[in-house]
Amino acid sequence: MKRFLSLAIACLFMATVAIAAEPKDYQVTGPVLDVNEDVVIVQKGNEKWEIGRDKGTKIKGGDLKKGSRVTVHYKMTASSIDVKDGGDAKSGTKTKGDDKKAASKTK
Repeated sequence: MKRFLSLAIACLFMATVAIAAEPKDYQVTGPVLDVNEDVVIVQKGNEKWEIGRDKGTKIKGGDLKKGSRVTVHYKMTASSIDVKDGGDAKSGTKTKGDDKKAASKTK
């Protein structure tokens, strides 16, 4: 019985960790300004939100067309990442503060 309970708790913990690792859900609500097979553009206040979509995007409650009021649920996912620095701060790179400390020690 203890073994079963331990296994159940471990499975519950692993499921919780897996759910927590997913990107956060966001939503935007407003009228549709334009729509095509790849993009839907929604007006939110004074801003135009351009949100990509694909064949797997589910449309519920009617036809998606220009002028329809919609709530779009989306997740932010990186399409590419460009790393600008060569590494972390501990890899020998100096900051301005380090140069001042070295100069004051040599005087």
